[in-house]
Amino acid sequence: MAAYTTIDNPELYFQTKIYSGDGNDDRDIVFDVTDTTMQPNMLMSARRDSGDNQSIYDSVRGDGKELRTAETGAEYDRSDNIQALNSNGFQVGTDGQVNASGGTYVSWAWKESADAGFDIVGYTGNGSNRTISHSLSAVPKMMIHKSRDNASYMWGVYHHTLGNQKNLNLNSDAVANNDSGGVYYNSTTPTSSVFSLGTNIGYNKSSDDYIAYLWSEKQGYSKFGSYTGNGNADGPFVYTGFRPAMVIIKNSSATGNWEIFDTKRSTYNLMHATLYADTTGAEYTGTGNQIDVLSNGFKVRNEDTNTNDSGETKVFMAFAEAPFVNSKGVPCN
Repeated sequence: MAAYTTIDNPELYFQTKIYSGDGNDDRDIVFDVTDTTMQPNMLMSARRDSGDNQSIYDSVRGDGKELRTAETGAEYDRSDNIQALNSNGFQVGTDGQVNASGGTYVSWAWKESADAGFDIVGYTGNGSNRTISHSLSAVPKMMIHKSRDNASYMWGVYHHTLGNQKNLNLNSDAVANNDSGGVYYNSTTPTSSVFSLGTNIGYNKSSDDYIAYLWSEKQGYSKFGSYTGNGNADGPFVYTGFRPAMVIIKNSSATGNWEIFDTKRSTYNLMHATLYADTTGAEYTGTGNQIDVLSNGFKVRNEDTNTNDSGETKVFMAFAEAPFVNSKGVPCN
């Protein structure tokens, strides 16, 4: 009988780090885990105490290369922001976006690994329907694309529950876009070896450079699904098969922000500290957005239109703090 999960320690592949700024240059931020190390390949960083840009950095594009999640802008080349991805953390400069004295921050970090179902692919557009290889050896369940060169192209998001003729935009609260002409993904579902692109300039303009982040599901570690809101405080329970460390939720059938929850900023239920990937706003700590994090999933505990509007479809991505059952069959407590 196959093991329930192959990832007993999710912190080998995903970490959340909260810290306070001190304004000093070349500062190394070290992950909290002391019994293991993780060199991140992708980092998403946000300021909590005041409005600022949330940004993504990765090892494929290189140190100091910043893309802002709430913007359509091209890649920034920064020397005072996230300066390096280190062997067990990352280095920050003096910019207030990542290290203002007294500022509060959170960063979410992923390690690129087929074992954990995460791949980063850089490619150059050709303007024609095409396929691009990836290294997951499994079908991607979610993909995020961004042009590195153009200042007006949206972030594109594929989610398997929406199919290959719809997409979302990470920088927007808008409803999912319909694509009957196949200009985003050429009306083709990704496979265990390639993903398909159409002719949309946000994904595949000739000679432009792009970056794509791809995730497949790994039982006990990651989940990419959807649920239907019921519009009351006794909201839906969503099974993931693990205790989540991070949950991102987006209303796909109506307008709604990309809401980010994690167990480092909210250490007990009800979880309410929320950041929005599609805005530059500070962290929201009110009672409008709340979820319970459980040993095998999460339960929505609010009537908020973003996460629990009655009859609306919400898509989510979640990563584990601990699997529901480990590889030896022992339940998590």
